[in-house]
Amino acid sequence: MTSKELNLYTAGKREICVANDTISDLLFKEYGVNRGLRDVNGKGVLAGLTRISKITSFKDVNGVKTPCDGELWYRGYRINTLIEELSRYELGFEKTAYLLLFGEKPSQREEDEFCYFLGKCMKLPVNFTRNVIMEGPSRDVMNSMTKSILTLASYDKEVNAATVECCIRQCMELIAVFPMLAVYGYHAYNHYMNDASMYIHRPRPELSTAENILRMLRPDRAYTRLEAKVLDIVLMLHMEHGGGNNSTFTTRVVTSSGSDTYSAIAAAMSSLKGPKHGGANIKVMEMIQDIRKHVSDKTDREEVRAYLSRIIDGKAFDGKGLIYGMGHAVYSVSDPRERILKSYVESLASAKHQEENIILYNIIEEEAPKLIAEKRHIFKGVSPNVDFYSGFVYEMLGIPIELYTPLFAIARIVGWSAHRIEEMIGMNKIIRPAYMSVMDELE
Repeated sequence: MTSKELNLYTAGKREICVANDTISDLLFKEYGVNRGLRDVNGKGVLAGLTRISKITSFKDVNGVKTPCDGELWYRGYRINTLIEELSRYELGFEKTAYLLLFGEKPSQREEDEFCYFLGKCMKLPVNFTRNVIMEGPSRDVMNSMTKSILTLASYDKEVNAATVECCIRQCMELIAVFPMLAVYGYHAYNHYMNDASMYIHRPRPELSTAENILRMLRPDRAYTRLEAKVLDIVLMLHMEHGGGNNSTFTTRVVTSSGSDTYSAIAAAMSSLKGPKHGGANIKVMEMIQDIRKHVSDKTDREEVRAYLSRIIDGKAFDGKGLIYGMGHAVYSVSDPRERILKSYVESLASAKHQEENIILYNIIEEEAPKLIAEKRHIFKGVSPNVDFYSGFVYEMLGIPIELYTPLFAIARIVGWSAHRIEEMIGMNKIIRPAYMSVMDELE
């Protein structure tokens, strides 16, 4: 049977599935079931406890729940504080990874030791790059990485060991090789499918994650201190986010079943690659490119505002009426990650002579919330989220769009690892939610 024949068969079954698998909104309301485990106000159903991170978007003011500027906490420290403590060009990804994994800030000796062992882990099995990554390359680098993660399990003699120390070792090894899996996966795709030159640069153990990403990605291995610093900040901001996001919950669900580290991280990867989760900055970049194409003067506020109005009305860009990068499921007044990133974006834009583009971004940031309030009658406030600027950073760094979500994964695996360890130690019970059957009994 050909694929065309099978496609025709399955197309004919679509309506049957829709008819039999659609569940009325009234039934969800009748039984008090929240779609997506979120209530009508967007608040998540409480599914667990964690000491790893926290998100604050409301505060109690005289007994009234009041929206506030967003806060993101890692192990009891505001992310703002962790970044402010770094010197001008000091990189903080590895130091913050230690904090998230082990629950406390490292001393200088502990940081040096941790970085030493991460450096030792920056290697793949013999011929792995050729036989696994380059064999069957994919434009979807997330799929390529997931395949590599599951294959790495076959090289681990303790793959199913259920000890905490073994889990820590496996997580550190994966954190160390994730940049290689991502960048090599992209180079394989770019060579075999785009006929581009192939080059594989090995990471240097003494360099940071951000430095090695730029070094492995670029033909000349060159990068500036500012470029490494800004990429490091982006990675720090994406490392962890409260525990309730889809991919982190996936990590905990798989971990709770007793499955191995590679399977749990591969499952998280499969979650993150979904466009509703990890691909938001791609949609922002596609929208920005569309605006650049249709607006003759990117610094003309009225012209930009007029085109944004057309986007909201569903008459421009993808027709969905959304201004991507605006608003967040949890934050109401502001996303702290966006506020932190913006100053670094401006510094990088100045160094890259992208002043005109930063003006465009500023206009969108100022005008989009006003238009959304006017046209959608949403008056609680809409602010830009971290995805609004992260794609612009990647663009200025010359990072291809195929690596946007993999870069998210390179950062977020630290958070996944911390939650896997916490789930193993603190929960010790399989996550098994209940579903109520509403099927018709036919006999």
